[in-house]
Amino acid sequence: MPSLMILVAGPYRSGTGDDPAKLHANVTAMNETALTLYRAGHLPVTGEALALPLLETAGSAGPGDDLYDEIFHPVAQRLLARCDAVLRIGGPSEGADLMVAQARSRGAAVFTGLDEIPAAS
Repeated sequence: MPSLMILVAGPYRSGTGDDPAKLHANVTAMNETALTLYRAGHLPVTGEALALPLLETAGSAGPGDDLYDEIFHPVAQRLLARCDAVLRIGGPSEGADLMVAQARSRGAAVFTGLDEIPAAS
């Protein structure tokens, strides 16, 4: 299999009550999954890796403010438009489900587990 650019999509805010420690745990879960994909020869990406620094630079007060609405999911959607696939991880998440639906609508691959993705050759 060729190397794929894979968006790792999972919950960020869902079920956290916007608790910073829980938000961080969700980002960590996505990053750990991304590292596994990287070691398998793929190029993993997360919307959070791009959106969170932009939100900080824009002066966002936190999840749910106007800047968050302007930047967070739109960044992931723009990123996904350039990806070959999505790997959906974790529990309930409207945002992650939106990424899956967008990927399917354009015919990109959607995976639901690391075991579904062969190593890149």
